Amino acid sequence: MVRIILTTLALVLLLAGFGTASHQSRVLVVGDSLLASNRSVGGSVAQVLASKYGAEVRDLSTPGAGYFFGLPLLSGAELRVPAQVRNMKWDYVVMSGGGNDLLFGCGCGACEAVMERLVSKDGRRGVIPTVVAQVRGQGARVIYLGYLRTPGLTSPVEHCGPLGDELDHRLTHMAARDRGVSFIALDDLVVREGDRSYHAIDLVHPSAKGSAAIADRVAGRMGH
Repeated sequence: MVRIILTTLALVLLLAGFGTASHQSRVLVVGDSLLASNRSVGGSVAQVLASKYGAEVRDLSTPGAGYFFGLPLLSGAELRVPAQVRNMKWDYVVMSGGGNDLLFGCGCGACEAVMERLVSKDGRRGVIPTVVAQVRGQGARVIYLGYLRTPGLTSPVEHCGPLGDELDHRLTHMAARDRGVSFIALDDLVVREGDRSYHAIDLVHPSAKGSAAIADRVAGRMGH
């Protein structure tokens, strides 16, 4: 009788374990240096998602990548964000991109034509909504990251701030049209004016602390 009770108890515990096992999210990360930064030290957004939250991550983000424009003198499919998207079964696709197009395409100056090619004012048209719709058509949820602001100090892209605001505004409209698309603004990542700790020494890209903070926000939208 004791053996039967113990066997039954073990079976119940085993079944309970199966019932509570969590699904390991399969995540594709695509985009530019916002996501690729700190990879060499194991601190990129993708690496934090894998190490801290246990996600199964494939990271194809590339420094300098854009939708139309990328870093000069570089070529290859990985420098076009749409080419980074792989037609596989992902639970989530984490995306960034658009900043390099505005920087290299028009110098963050008269950029309305480039902005419109990226995403229209209502978020319905443009290459970004098109790529996002393709990802959604494959069944994955999309988490799109906004423009990283400078920490209130002079940086090489300080003048790009107003365009970053407009890009975020349009991406918010895009995300509002589909419950499977989530937009994460990063304009409040640096809470204290002049705090350099979230940025690399160039005051453009995220530091390891910044990448970890971004990963935490992404994980929150994934329900972790």
